[in-house]
Amino acid sequence: MGDARFSDDFKQDAVHQITVRGYPVKEVSQRLGVSTHSLYSWVKNSLSKRSAEDQRQTKLIKEAWEDSGEVYGYRKLHDDLYDQGEICCPNRVARLARLAGIKAQIGYKRRPGKYGGKPSIVVDNTLNRQFDVDAPDRFWVTDITYIKTYEGFLYLAVVIDLYSRRVVGWATHSRQYTDLVLQSLLMAVWRRKPTDRVLVHSDQGSQFTSLEWASFLKHHNLEHSMSRRGNCHDNAVAESFFNLLKRERIRRRTYKTREDARRDIFDYIEMFYNPKRKHARNGMLSPVEFERQQKMKQESV
Repeated sequence: MGDARFSDDFKQDAVHQITVRGYPVKEVSQRLGVSTHSLYSWVKNSLSKRSAEDQRQTKLIKEAWEDSGEVYGYRKLHDDLYDQGEICCPNRVARLARLAGIKAQIGYKRRPGKYGGKPSIVVDNTLNRQFDVDAPDRFWVTDITYIKTYEGFLYLAVVIDLYSRRVVGWATHSRQYTDLVLQSLLMAVWRRKPTDRVLVHSDQGSQFTSLEWASFLKHHNLEHSMSRRGNCHDNAVAESFFNLLKRERIRRRTYKTREDARRDIFDYIEMFYNPKRKHARNGMLSPVEFERQQKMKQESV
């Protein structure tokens, strides 16, 4: 059997099954209907630059998928790779993800029993993607993400003021309990001490549709806004922050414990992001500096 009879994609997929997914050569040769000798030859002598690049980018795709809590599909994975400076088309990411057995989590995964069924409380999307605001502590957004450690996932909840993009509250936990988001919101209320009613926008995750969350909002003069179901763009500012956090810090680290991850998150948020990281929207000022300068302008008027 001559190699010329088969396309490059056919050969690369065969090599990928062996080198990336770890299938035995004999099993792959039988599945594809080619000789074992030819497969050995391709693996030994024809591991092209494209195949090596497939392996490298498959590793990046898998890391991005795991960082998302194993929920991202190929479109978001392509965005993550693009943020890392990788040049590849969405179709290529889809192909590599498919060969690696990576699939998106469709919809909201629910536990059976008392956690099943419809969300307890769903409210309107009052924010409606109006992300540019002209005063602090009028609109906050909140969300949860996942950080991988050798001990398992560490979950991070943040509260961000849309005025300056400052993280005004955050909390971590080994589980996605409602208490996780309540602690982050409590920090925001304690730090900012808003005098007027604040609109707090979230997605429809179970933590944000709970009775405990609704009660907390009511007792602290906070109004709830909620993304449309399954629409991540309705909470784009929180998603953008998580992308920055992972690209600039988390993917550069290997965390042995959840406590190691938590300390590094503290360092990123409190020592870098809030006081130092420049934002184009803030005129290349950090959130803290932007708020300081805006306050001085108002006081001088």
